Amino acid sequence: MGRIFISAAHGGREVGGVDPGSIAGGTTEAREMILLRDLIVTELRSRSFDVFSVPDDLSAADTIAWINSRGRRGDVALEVHADSASSPTVRGASVFHIANNNERKSNGELLLVGLLRRVPQLPNRGVRPDTDSGLGRLAFCRQITIPSLLMQVAFLSSPEDRALLQNRRRDFALGIADGLASWSRVIDPNPGTPADPNYPPINININGQNYAEQGILVNGNAYIPIDLVDRLRIDLSKAPNVNRITYRRVVYVKAVELRDFNVSVTWDAATRTVTLRSNLVVCPGQIDRIMSNGTTSEVQMQIFLRNNNENALAQFPDIPKLYREEASAEGVNYDIAFCQMCVETGFLRFGGDIKAEQNNFAGLGSIGGATQAATFPSARIGVRAHIQHLKAYASLEPLVNEVVDPRFRFVTRGVATKIDDLSGRWSADLNYGAKITAMVKRLYESAGLL
Repeated sequence: MGRIFISAAHGGREVGGVDPGSIAGGTTEAREMILLRDLIVTELRSRSFDVFSVPDDLSAADTIAWINSRGRRGDVALEVHADSASSPTVRGASVFHIANNNERKSNGELLLVGLLRRVPQLPNRGVRPDTDSGLGRLAFCRQITIPSLLMQVAFLSSPEDRALLQNRRRDFALGIADGLASWSRVIDPNPGTPADPNYPPINININGQNYAEQGILVNGNAYIPIDLVDRLRIDLSKAPNVNRITYRRVVYVKAVELRDFNVSVTWDAATRTVTLRSNLVVCPGQIDRIMSNGTTSEVQMQIFLRNNNENALAQFPDIPKLYREEASAEGVNYDIAFCQMCVETGFLRFGGDIKAEQNNFAGLGSIGGATQAATFPSARIGVRAHIQHLKAYASLEPLVNEVVDPRFRFVTRGVATKIDDLSGRWSADLNYGAKITAMVKRLYESAGLL
């Protein structure tokens, strides 16, 4: 029978010391997840499952290494998290899986159904690819060699979710144990039989041409021979986290990891073909430069918004047009500004301290010590203020339009020329830039540009 590895998120030692995760209501994410994980482990062992509990003092990277050093064919791994949001009304449970893997998505549905059957009061936020997460990729889903999923069991920032988790922790544990048991049986349906050492072959298509050599399918993930990486002009020497395996004396790499090198990766289940496309329309050198040219069309931006929030354009039907016009006037990359708006507003859902009627699309503050965020008289002026604030950070050039950004004069000009430079400046979140970059890549993939 396959074994089950369970990790409680956070609690280990990171660069700045012990990582507590989210903090809300007098408790921490690390504490709540350790308590939940321990109950899950106890329940699974009572059902005769072989369970590994990942040590709590390990960092995120060490957790992955610990599992990879012990995992074997037929095993599965789960990490449990509690999410947080700026608004206490945001609630629910979700499961993240590695993108473009329908098998892992199906496994995630087993987990989520198990939990929601035991705790039906918990809103269902769905099973989602890790590209939909704030960071655009989740190491736990991508870097672990055995099938792995990351579960957000509730929002610690929601008083309702927090009360459910603390008062019905055993029901949470039973539901997750139900899902894990079902998932383990799917991965290893014939416990006690020798594992098949043969990985099924898959076809490879590169930039429209079929490749003579085949790849392999490992735990539902496409792997390609490492020599193909050179053909795609990718240097993996500085990417130690890209998954590599040796199979029949050939080194293979996980295809989906190449998305971080601006390679489009898609999977056709009918023909068992992984398709790689590297002839990018987007210039790789400009993808993160704030003062550069945008690429997408107004229609492509509209489609992207609607796909992520079907009501996004109801109140702001011209928002893509406004971002293209205002950003182009100041020399700002409108794709970056537009995606920052998507991050800040949750695809125009708002829901935090800033209301839609404030026309504040980037969390801009006011002046004079006011506690409320800035308010603008129209959507165009709100977009213009956003663009001006970006230009203040990214350029020394004067503005084309009259200043409407209330905090323009407080910015040290030119200190943030790239998206990552906004981390810790525009937002205290040190992953802020990574979240915007992930959103830009999602936009380009949606538009067929990446």
